[in-house]
Parts: sequence; C-alpha cells; structure tokens
Amino acid sequence: MHSPHDGRRHCRCLRDGYRGVTRGLALDLGSSRTRAWTPGLGIVTDAESGDPEGGSGHVRPVRRGRIVDPESCGRMLSRIADTALGADRSETLIVLSHPVLAGPEHRAEVRELLLAALGPTSVIVLDSARAAAAYAGPQDGGPLLVVDIGAELTEVTLLVDGMVRDARQAETGLSDLGPTEPPTAVVRTALDMIMEMWRQDRHGAVLGALRKGPLLAGGGALRPDITNRIAVRLGVPVRLADDPATAVVRGAGLILGSVLRKAGAAPALPGPVR
Repeated sequence: MHSPHDGRRHCRCLRDGYRGVTRGLALDLGSSRTRAWTPGLGIVTDAESGDPEGGSGHVRPVRRGRIVDPESCGRMLSRIADTALGADRSETLIVLSHPVLAGPEHRAEVRELLLAALGPTSVIVLDSARAAAAYAGPQDGGPLLVVDIGAELTEVTLLVDGMVRDARQAETGLSDLGPTEPPTAVVRTALDMIMEMWRQDRHGAVLGALRKGPLLAGGGALRPDITNRIAVRLGVPVRLADDPATAVVRGAGLILGSVLRKAGAAPALPGPVR
C-alpha cells in the first residue's frame, strides 16, 4: 500500500499553452482494458490491453498500473491512434490518465512513449481520480473521495477544490479474485485505505467527503456485491457514474474538449459525452 504525505498539488493549468491544437484523443491505459475517446464520436476503443504482435501470445504491456513493455505499449497506442486520428497526428492533443500516485519518472516515461509512438502531438498526463471526478463528481468544489477499483489496482483519493490532497494505492484488484470468490479482500483493502486517510486527516475534509458519499469508479463499481458492502460498512450512500468503468476516459475527454475550445479549435463536444 502506498500513500503520499507531501500534499502535492497538480497546479499546472491544463487549459494554457496548447494554442494551435485542433483535435485530440483521450486515453485510459489500464492493466486490463484500454479505452480511447475522441470529440464528437465518444468512446472509439474499449478493448483488452495487449499487443498481438508482441511474439508468442497476447502481450500485456501494463501491469499494476506500470508500463512493463514500452515497445508493445507503443504499438498498441499507435494502432489506436491510426484508427481514431489517421496517419497525420500534427496539431493533435493527447490526454492520458495515469494512476494517482504515479511519480514524475512514470509521467515522463509516458509522455516520451506517446511522443515516440504517435509522432508530433501535444501531451497532457492527468491522474485518474481527477479525470473520474470531472465526469461524475459534484461540481461544488468541496472535498470528494474517489474510490477507483480496477483490475490490478485499488486507489482512494481525496480531492479538495479539484486538487489531490491525499491518496492511497494498493496493488489489489478484481483480477486477484477467483471466479466464485467473494470480494472480501478488495472491499477490505478499500476500507482500510479510507480509514487510514480519515485517521490522518486534521482538517475534516475526509469526513466532509464521506458525508456527501464517495464516488466509486472502475470495474469494481459495476459489482453490487462490492458497492453495497462499502456503503454498508461506511454507513453512507455511494455515488456511481452512469458507466463507472469508463468514467476515467470520459472525464479525460471532457478535459480534452475544454482545452480544445480554449485553444480555439472547433467545438469539441457537440453533445453529451458518450
């Protein structure tokens, strides 16, 4: 289990410095599935993460939120971009989500990988908690607890005024459960991280976020046996997006659309995020 204690804030304004971009692609690169979203079309890719050209078998380039095979990952991203954008990637902005506790080295590696695989693009790397909140969280600016239960990671993030105030991460997820195994370990992991965060919170932000109800995202939020147990153990209702498994890529798409409009591109969101 990992956690930050430096109160780090992602303070760079995502809407500045991207003049000249005219189109874009939002990406959620997961250990189990990779999803891509483009303005006007919505989700254009929702497929198992992997590279069928990686030799024998189906190579999974991402494990536990980390890129373990950059070459295979680059080929996979290039195929997605070819389908969504075509061969010419000039004047294109890529918004890619990453685990909330990914450090500077991981973010730099992802940025370099995208530039190498996709060519002349601009890149924003954005943590998954803020992406999910952009799509499904309340817009009141108050504290929000985001619980993201994925295939190989479970993350709990406290957002205050849209910034990461605290976060926890465990390398435990749905893929660690047997076909008929109850989700006891995953639920306990999420609850332990929430309670640890609550005990260390000196400003009452976690309590305020719990009173509003935590936002549940990821594939785990699609399972009532997980969401109901979390709600009962916490004694509060939980918030669910329309499609929790795609909340991160849809939120990244909303942020992409906002940047494109700010950069003077054609309207990026003609209708609801699909």
